[in-house]
Order: sequence, then C-alpha cells, then structure tokens
Amino acid sequence: MQADIESILLDESTLLARLDDMAAAITRDYVGKDLTVIAILNGSFIFVADLLRRIPLPLQVDCLSVASYHGSRSTGTIHFRQTNLPAVAGRHVLILDDILDSGLTLHSIVEKFQSAPGALSVKTCVLLDKKVSRAKEVSADYVGFEIANQFVVGYGLDFMERYRNLPYIGVLKPEAIERTTALATPQFSED
Repeated sequence: MQADIESILLDESTLLARLDDMAAAITRDYVGKDLTVIAILNGSFIFVADLLRRIPLPLQVDCLSVASYHGSRSTGTIHFRQTNLPAVAGRHVLILDDILDSGLTLHSIVEKFQSAPGALSVKTCVLLDKKVSRAKEVSADYVGFEIANQFVVGYGLDFMERYRNLPYIGVLKPEAIERTTALATPQFSED
C-alpha cells in the first residue's frame, strides 16, 4: 500500500494533535447538553473513534450508512442504507463525517435530521474540508483540516474499499487509481 501513495498529506501525529483541539471545542460547546453523535459510515469510523475518546461528556452514539461514491467520483445520488433515522427528540445532534467534498452527502443528512421530530440543534463536524466548488452549499461547524482538490486515502478514507487502514492521510498515485480500477472492472473476452 505504501508504494501507492504519492505523498503524505497529514501524518498521524498531526491528525491526533488536531483532534485534541476539535474535541476541546466540541466539549466546550456541548457541556451540560444532551448530545447525540451520528457517525457517517464507513469513511469516518477511525476519525470518530479517535475524536470521541477525547470528549469527556456523556453522549449517545449512533451510525448512519450512506453511499454516494463510485470509485473516485461522486455519483450525484445519495443512498441511505437504512430506512429509519436514530431518535433525536430532545437532543442536540452532531454529525461526524470524514470529508466534505461535493456537499451532497452532508447536505442530505443535515436536511433529514433538521426535519426529524424534536432535534434541538443539528451541527456538523468533518475531518477534511476539500476546497472545491460544491454541488450543494453546505459548510461544517467544526473542521479538522482544509485540503486542496486531491484524491486522498487513509485514516478511514478509501479508494474502492482499500487503504482505509493507513495511519495517515495520503495522496494516491494516479497509476494506483488506474490499477485498482482495472482490477475491479470485469474483463470480458470476445469469444
């Protein structure tokens, strides 16, 4: 896997130091409030685990599985993999996601929770905010890092379900994208 990485954008110690700062801000903002954290799977699971261990508040955690990517591109369609949203009546909701890119996923999720019965507030937190023009205007309330328009993997982020387990965030080499895409694309013979 290491050979497929063009460069390391954020190393492990940089990531963890930033999580300390984010956790302190979230703790300050939610002390004394009933908080439900919604983790967006699969990409955010490492970020969520590391961040939540730094927040010394009583909170509830739930997960939401959403798909919008095929390979390295957004499909433009958000697919919610479960039909029921977690119950959030009388609670403050903090949605945690790995990356804010096109804005489609986060916008759709925020809309769903804002229309859910009884949520006291809905805020968002992303590890990465990619500086691109967005399909939907949305911004995160808490941001770990702003990054350029590069395809990144590691620390939970994947390319075709690979590279999630890298302990850092790196830029994937174009030839690694091509090779992985070719492996996943069925090859047909002309018999």
